[in-house]
Amino acid sequence: MTVSESRGQAHAPRVPAMLGADVRPREVWAWAMYDFANSGYTTVVITALFNAYFVAVVAGNAPWATLAWTGALSLSYALVVLTAPFVGAYADLRAAKKTLLAVTTAGCVVFTGLLYFAQPGTLVLAISCVVLSNLFFGSGENLIAAFLPSLSTARALGRVSGWGWSLGYIGGLVTLGACLLYVNWASARGDAASQFVPVTMLITAAIFALASLPTFLLLRDRGVPQVAAAAAPAGEQAIGTAWARVWQRLGQLRQFRDLRRFLLCTVFYQAGIQAVITLTAIYANQAMGFTMQQTLTLVLVVNLTAAAGAFLFGPVQDRIGHVRAIALTLLGWILTILLAYAAREAPLFWLAANVAGLCLGAAQSAGRAMVGLLAPPSRAAEFFGLWGLAVKLASIAGPLTYGMASWLTGGDHRQALLVTGSYFVVGLVLLCGVNTVRGRRAALRAERMVGLETRYVAATAGPASG
Repeated sequence: MTVSESRGQAHAPRVPAMLGADVRPREVWAWAMYDFANSGYTTVVITALFNAYFVAVVAGNAPWATLAWTGALSLSYALVVLTAPFVGAYADLRAAKKTLLAVTTAGCVVFTGLLYFAQPGTLVLAISCVVLSNLFFGSGENLIAAFLPSLSTARALGRVSGWGWSLGYIGGLVTLGACLLYVNWASARGDAASQFVPVTMLITAAIFALASLPTFLLLRDRGVPQVAAAAAPAGEQAIGTAWARVWQRLGQLRQFRDLRRFLLCTVFYQAGIQAVITLTAIYANQAMGFTMQQTLTLVLVVNLTAAAGAFLFGPVQDRIGHVRAIALTLLGWILTILLAYAAREAPLFWLAANVAGLCLGAAQSAGRAMVGLLAPPSRAAEFFGLWGLAVKLASIAGPLTYGMASWLTGGDHRQALLVTGSYFVVGLVLLCGVNTVRGRRAALRAERMVGLETRYVAATAGPASG
């Protein structure tokens, strides 16, 4: 070997080395673009614009308006909890991640677009569209996450996951920015909220649809059907088989001690995160006296810091280890809660919000990478479905805990925040018992068993009769 040849090997491009052997960088970009595409939905519909419009205009500021909104979200999350394991198991069984992702994307886009018709007196229509759009969104979120182990090497899961999350926050900013430009233009023209907010639903749906096209054009589904084509059950049989596998895997979680503990940890710390995401605007208004303009500015800035957190924290996670990385983010969340509780003036609250942004991006990305490490690669969609179940359970528990605490303390949002912050402490305690080396060995051991089962089925099926 010549000196030039050895130098060429020593200085080979580093980015492809982080990826699977047959994965091109443009495919990872296409995968990350889905995070860019779908983030506008949560930013505009769930966090910044439509929620306030629903309470003030669609529900007419009725005493039950906020309860109706949180009830609709809780119902959608409950449906994701019920369906996520099945969707994941079916996707693995039939190697149908990309097909199901297309279905969930179309569903979210269509029902988001139908929110254009949400007006005073259309409560049932609005609630139905919110429930269905959020159900399709949550299902698609689990499916796109299940592609991660087939794109990245085990040592680079944190970085690759971080690319997606950071691009996702940028996508949320782009969609929110486009909507705000239209809102400012329409407001200057004298339009009412009932005229311009519905149009932002069309803008959000259109950006979601267009920005997700690279995903469907460039991303490959490397899954292999876990039943032979000739033996693959169809229709109700396939559904029954997938459900049987769901219950089987739930029972087999005993074999994945560390994954099981991390999923429980996820329920707790994500409960705190989901409460912060859902109720930041309410806390800013009720406890800090922020105006709507100040709150929207806060959302924009926090999205930027969250994007930075997701992008910059990925390499840190790969360097220091998944458990230490997530522990660091949970300590940051505890600091956030304490700062926000102590804040009486805007500067300290802004500091708390930006610490939360950094921790939000880092924690979301790190959690996805951890599941990718602990899940058997051929069952990725299935186990990411269980991860989605854990996150959606947290999405119900966290906001409801905050709401109950606020009600029991007579509307004291600061006390409610402290109560919700206890979820991060419990999550940190549970995380300390997770051993990633042991968990990865369990995943690879299960993967070898899948290979043996597949070869056995192929051998016993015999040649097709002609």
